[in-house]
Amino acid sequence: MPSIPLQPLVFEPILRRLVWGGRRLGTVMGKPIGDGDDYAESWEVADYHDSVSVIQDGPLAGTTLRDLVRARPRELFGRGHAGQSQFPILIKLIDARETLSVQVHPDDALGRTLADDHGKTEAWVVLDAEPHSLIYAGLKPGVDRERLEAAVRSGEVEPLLHRFKPRPGDCLLIEAGTVHAIGAGVLLAEVQQTSDATFRIFDWNRKGADGKPRELHVDKAMQAIDFGRGPVDPIVPRPLVLEDGNVREALVQCPYFQLERWTLKEPQEVGRDDRFTVVMVLSGEVRVGLGEDEPSLGKGRTLLLPATIGPQALTPIGEAVVLTCQQP
Repeated sequence: MPSIPLQPLVFEPILRRLVWGGRRLGTVMGKPIGDGDDYAESWEVADYHDSVSVIQDGPLAGTTLRDLVRARPRELFGRGHAGQSQFPILIKLIDARETLSVQVHPDDALGRTLADDHGKTEAWVVLDAEPHSLIYAGLKPGVDRERLEAAVRSGEVEPLLHRFKPRPGDCLLIEAGTVHAIGAGVLLAEVQQTSDATFRIFDWNRKGADGKPRELHVDKAMQAIDFGRGPVDPIVPRPLVLEDGNVREALVQCPYFQLERWTLKEPQEVGRDDRFTVVMVLSGEVRVGLGEDEPSLGKGRTLLLPATIGPQALTPIGEAVVLTCQQP
């Protein structure tokens, strides 16, 4: 790989079409979708099996994220994180036209033994939700393995699930071992461990694209569920209003990633020189830098700031809201 200095990186979105997807990745988030109403996910930053992000433009256009991980880890990850062999975080946009299956992700130990994969802790930031939408997160108090297995056999799982009506801006931390499902009509951003270890418990008695019921993984799911966790509700952040009017909200701090949301009215430095930072524009438009000739990023665009370039100024065009993600 040529020794071209790293810069803020934008990747081509990886679009995934699934039976429960819709069209809002294009109509709301500006992704280049085609015909059809099954665009379910846009993988914004990814280094997972055959799904690897490719730099969209600039002097490193065509270079993959995996290339950078292997050839330039210290520049990408920063000191203390350079020993990683895979980009550790997968960032997506998800459009659920239909309710997803009831599922659970394993922790790291069970991910290795049950799925030959990493564990999967994830966080959601709700971008849009229709009036009828629901999110299912966690089991109701007192639900144990015996009750859940009986409900799976009878097809009556929903009464055992904690649920609520999501609102734009809601943020949830879905730790490994949490039973969950994204409801119909929800559009959200997801930050997760780089993993696809998923065990379906219940699929609402639906049939897949081939006309057959989708495979369930009840035995593995029961091993992965943390029955002591109980209901999960949205995080209630404490906004910090800065002198220039910008607002900082700490959303998630877990062993795998930390998330902050910024409401920007004035330029704001984000990023660090000892770890990477991912920036997703949730609303509005920002420039990377202070000059008016700098390229801008609109709603739905995602940016990776390698550690080696240090903090960068984000300049909102009007007002903008961005989500930032770093390793702890």
